Amino acid sequence: MKIIEDDLTHPATRKLLAIHLQGMQANSPPESVYALDLSGLQKEEITVWTLWHDNVAIGCGALHELSPTHAEVKSMRTHPDHLRRGIAAKLLEHMLGNAQARGYERLSLETGSGDAFEPALTLYRKYGFENGPAFADYKASEFNQFLHLNLQKNRPEGRSS
Repeated sequence: MKIIEDDLTHPATRKLLAIHLQGMQANSPPESVYALDLSGLQKEEITVWTLWHDNVAIGCGALHELSPTHAEVKSMRTHPDHLRRGIAAKLLEHMLGNAQARGYERLSLETGSGDAFEPALTLYRKYGFENGPAFADYKASEFNQFLHLNLQKNRPEGRSS
């Protein structure tokens, strides 16, 4: 398995992103879905990574820079055929390392609510994300929630950025 910074041109990447959008739309009303489509991910302030096994994109995730000190985790998805194999954890660890290397002090994310989102919430909380207020342009509803991670608190001692 390998993680690459993705330019979003490979058909396997596009297929995984389509699965991501379908999953979000299946679990939340359309007006409550903030998942980015392909064009939404193709912005300068967004970096997308995919995890590959052979020629199959089995996971994806992105960092969206909101400011020089604050970024958002976007579009985390594991291919349905590869669930419960640590794919999301590998991607999240990769993104956390990149966020710290870039000097971000805070990571935030918006995700759905309900049973379908419990595995993702469990993962985020395992890595220290905590519930908090809406951020950026998000609107709070019964269908979403917001989590935040203070990277300063989790930065290894002796390291400053």
